Amino acid sequence: MSLQMVTVSNNIALIQPGFSLMNFDGQVFFFGQKGWPKRSCPTGVFHFDVKHNNLKLKPAVFSKDSCYLPPLRYPATCTFKGGLESERQQYIIHGGKTPNNELSDKMYVMSVVCKNNKKVTFRCTEKDLVGDVPEARYGHSIDVVYSRGKSMGVVFGGRSYIPSAQRTTEKWNTVADCLPHVFLVDFEFGCSTSYILPELQDGLSFHVSIARNDTIYILGGHSLANNIRPANLYRIRVDLPLGSPAVNCTVLPGGISVSSAILTQTNNDEFVIVGGYQLENQKRMVCNIISFEDNKIEIREMETPDWTPDIKHSKIWFGSNMGNGTVFLGIPGDNKQAVSETYYFYMLKCAEDDVNEDQKTFTNSQTSTEDPGDSTPFEDSEEFCFSAEANSFNGDDEFDTYNEDDEEDESVTGYWITCCSTCDVDINTWVPFYSTELNKPAMIYCSHGDGHWVHAQCMDLAERTLIQLSEGSNKYYCNEHVKIARALQTPKQVPPLKRPPLKSLHKKGSGKILTPAKKSFLRRLFD
Repeated sequence: MSLQMVTVSNNIALIQPGFSLMNFDGQVFFFGQKGWPKRSCPTGVFHFDVKHNNLKLKPAVFSKDSCYLPPLRYPATCTFKGGLESERQQYIIHGGKTPNNELSDKMYVMSVVCKNNKKVTFRCTEKDLVGDVPEARYGHSIDVVYSRGKSMGVVFGGRSYIPSAQRTTEKWNTVADCLPHVFLVDFEFGCSTSYILPELQDGLSFHVSIARNDTIYILGGHSLANNIRPANLYRIRVDLPLGSPAVNCTVLPGGISVSSAILTQTNNDEFVIVGGYQLENQKRMVCNIISFEDNKIEIREMETPDWTPDIKHSKIWFGSNMGNGTVFLGIPGDNKQAVSETYYFYMLKCAEDDVNEDQKTFTNSQTSTEDPGDSTPFEDSEEFCFSAEANSFNGDDEFDTYNEDDEEDESVTGYWITCCSTCDVDINTWVPFYSTELNKPAMIYCSHGDGHWVHAQCMDLAERTLIQLSEGSNKYYCNEHVKIARALQTPKQVPPLKRPPLKSLHKKGSGKILTPAKKSFLRRLFD
């Protein structure tokens, strides 16, 4: 195992706890946190370009028929073998925290539609689910099992907000364990079915999951209800006959107590567990090898890498699997220094790049990290920024066209500001006003001049209006500048029609005097 420090050359602020990495045929893509700050472009996906221990994030390109994919923290992701050759490898994304700090219950399918030496073009589609739809959650896992020529998705674990009836201002963001149900999802028809297995008593989040053929192994995890990390190892087997699926669970010996660990595959039958926590704010520095032989699983400790002093002394760490036996790790920067990076990053290589391509699709482990609670939250303003032209991200632009200066200056566009003379948003008394906001008030961008952010609540915007403005590319003007906007949009004045001058009611030289009746007739004629 080798550990190398990685320098991030641009957009380092995008990489924060809760991100995910996706490996498409050797090319790694970053997903989550913040995205391109333009509402008209699918956000949150960047090419993870690492050369000579230098990382550069390059915005990904999406096809025109793609749906909007919001940045999501702590989603569940896995690979899936599609039917078409052009889409033989797909990524399934489910759940996670949305930019407004809400939890998503949506399922997205990402596939590659075009690939050349310069860029990869993705297609993202939203999958509608019916039946026993898993509730919105994060910190869970999704895997794909294959049985009798069929495939099925399996969703398990995670955390969700407490029911809305129990939520108050003081505990608005309080979360609880999801019920320990196992959901089978048919990706073709979108049907979801829930199963209750007696062996699964506790809801677990931030566990490790490994899918092999028709079997899923659940290892470790954290239970909020009991505040424990049980050393359990579950084997869930799914049989897909012509009729109803059969799901059974077996408790195996030899588990380990760990949460938020990262799993990477080193060869066809071997995996490595890196990182995680064994207690609250106590990292687990031991690495483990998980090997399979004749459908038997064995977990043993392995030689740990030469951790740096910064990693050893850090209270938290996070990361994700890059594929090919490589793990990307991050730790907080040293705040004692005058000039300090927010995070420091490392690459841990556990094996050579000799993983079989077909076997990569069976590595469906959860790679999210446990929510530290004090990580930088999403910015609501990103959901309501619509100043870019819809076609500004199409065409043949290179990845390098990303300009970090486009990111909003958070020191200027903070939430707790006086946005207008009548602003009544107070950090000490603020409570949620819209259903889309939980911990910070929604803001909307006024397009007047250089632009500025205002609180949507202070502008007396209805939530429906706020959503319509955020989804479109129309310009919005706050109460102070709306009159200016109306003046700019006022149609040009059309000059009145020229009327011929009234002829003299008395013709010169005629010697005739018009009668009153003729005068009235002429007035009506020329008027």
